[in-house]
Amino acid sequence: MCAFRYQRVTIPEDPGEVRAADFEEILHAYSKEEAVLEAQRCLQCAMPFCVQACPITQDCRGYISLIAQQKFDEAAQLTVQDNPLATVLCKTCYHYCEEDCVMGGKGTPIAIRHLKRAALEFGNGQLMYVPSAPKNQRIAVVGGGPAGIMAAWELCLRGYSVTIYEAEPFMGGQIDTIPKYHLTGDELDWDLARLRGLDLTFVLGQTAGVNFTPESLLKDGYLAVYVAIGASEPRRLGIPGEHLPGVFAALPFLLAMNKGPEGLFGRKERQVVVVGGGDVAFDAARSSLRLAKDGQVTIVYRKAREEMPAGAEEVSESTGEGLHFLFNRAPVRILGRGQVEGIVVQASAAGPPDARGRPTAVLVPGTEETLPCDTVIVAAGETANVAELPAELDFKLSPQPWPEGKGPEGVTDVEGVFASGGKSVVYAMAAGTRAAEAIDVFVAKKTGRRPTPRPDPFGRPVPPRLPEGYGGPTWHF
Repeated sequence: MCAFRYQRVTIPEDPGEVRAADFEEILHAYSKEEAVLEAQRCLQCAMPFCVQACPITQDCRGYISLIAQQKFDEAAQLTVQDNPLATVLCKTCYHYCEEDCVMGGKGTPIAIRHLKRAALEFGNGQLMYVPSAPKNQRIAVVGGGPAGIMAAWELCLRGYSVTIYEAEPFMGGQIDTIPKYHLTGDELDWDLARLRGLDLTFVLGQTAGVNFTPESLLKDGYLAVYVAIGASEPRRLGIPGEHLPGVFAALPFLLAMNKGPEGLFGRKERQVVVVGGGDVAFDAARSSLRLAKDGQVTIVYRKAREEMPAGAEEVSESTGEGLHFLFNRAPVRILGRGQVEGIVVQASAAGPPDARGRPTAVLVPGTEETLPCDTVIVAAGETANVAELPAELDFKLSPQPWPEGKGPEGVTDVEGVFASGGKSVVYAMAAGTRAAEAIDVFVAKKTGRRPTPRPDPFGRPVPPRLPEGYGGPTWHF
């Protein structure tokens, strides 16, 4: 193999100072020629490690092969055959597939996610999904995020009638908090358009525990209920001053940013401190930077840089945009009289491991310092809001934490009610698939028939099968 083939075709990207100037998309698509050249680097491994690393078993090896042959329509069809949220994922997925790509051993992994984008941009991926013969059996899904959408897709393809209940006035869940420099805003609409031929109903603005409960849905005639509400309730820091005007929780802030950032900050020269080190913290910081053009944005994280949970791509993309960082600092109080005026932080050092074996951070006495600022954005993680849901469900909370049933594949203590979620969009989709399969088994047993494997999404006689050589999933934690 020639040496140049170990390096990927460069993904077009604006320089940092240009990126930080506005909310325009920062990664650009390959040209057709670039996509073909990148796809031709793929070794087409007999053991498709890339497929095994994908939580939803996307046949990336297959669509890459088709792109290499300039068969973009076929590549697009293969992509959406496995993935009803392909347009969203081709720009936002954490691309676990690339982490396991053999080419990464000597050079750079194949740009698998970017080739998925090429398949959809240059091929015809706007095909309508076709349901099986109607079963005349109703299933309810609570939550319109990735897990709920995936479960509904799986069930509708099998001939079920599915209703998604979503608390917000829009679909997508946390997809809608992804900044526009990653997602321009139309991608989810493109994906949902492929679902129009399915027996799928969206009920928006209806909250579980307020407007209905899973048990009331069962009484209304649904044979099963899948709870996929995720973790969307912001965690608080629990420090004085957190309720001052000028303190924002990161996810609501990002949602407001996407709905209309004008006026969110008022004047431009804001001094912003973002507390946290994950992807949401970076999204909030980078978005703030684009609004506070004449101000300063600082990320404060309680541990060292190498311990930040943010993805490597997020950290790399932020380089050169003008963010400031303060590591090994923990917030202890927010200052202000009627408005944020500053935040007091204290040096932290590595402490004993927590229950999961991760090092904790302990405060170092006598090291307090004040950072002047007029805006604080808290990105300390999220939790699930299950307070209004019946205690009989007896959810367990995952470490992230979303609510799950304690039984296999999300079975709760209430017969017919299932619950699960995932740590990212694609992992949530995988959870939705497993829940849909478990629901199908449950309903089939209840109604005296056999479970229904996922049929071909386009109504063809031969259902999709796993790629040749596939040996089972690998999971990234």
